[in-house]
Amino acid sequence: MSVRLYVGNLPEDLSRQDLEAAFADAGEGVSAKLITDRKTGKCRGFGFVTVKTDELADQFIEKYNGVSIKESAIKIEKALPRSKDKADEPEAAPAAGAPSAGKRKSGGSTNNSNKSRRTTTTSSSDPDSIQPDPRWAQELEKLKQMLATQTSNS
Repeated sequence: MSVRLYVGNLPEDLSRQDLEAAFADAGEGVSAKLITDRKTGKCRGFGFVTVKTDELADQFIEKYNGVSIKESAIKIEKALPRSKDKADEPEAAPAAGAPSAGKRKSGGSTNNSNKSRRTTTTSSSDPDSIQPDPRWAQELEKLKQMLATQTSNS
C-alpha cells in the first residue's frame, strides 16, 4: 500500500526536478509530484510525495519536515484521502497548511450570482425543521443557550 504525503510551503520557482533532487537520498520507491498553475506553469506552493509503506512515510516526515528548499522551510504531513464523489459529501476542512480548492481567484461576477442560489426554502412552518449552516451550528447553539438563560433569569 502506498502512502501519499503532502509537501507544502514550496517556493514558486521550484521545478519537479528540484523537488526530486531534494528527496534523492530518500531511496527507491519515492515519487514526487509538483502541483503547478495551468496558466503560468509555476509551482502553486505544494506537491505530493508517494512512498511505499506507512513506516517509510513516518521516517520521511521525520527526516524532511522543516528542511529548507530554496530558502523555504517545507512542511510535510500525510495527505488527506481523496474522495471519489465530492457532490455527496459535505466540505471537509483541509489539513493545516493545505490550500483549499475553493479559494480560487476568478474574475467576473460568477461568485456573486452563486450566492443567490444558496438560499433554501422550506414548506414547513416548524422553526426547528430549519437546519443552520453547519459552519456556524456550534456558535448558534451557544447563543441559544445564552438566550435561554437570560429569559429564565428575567
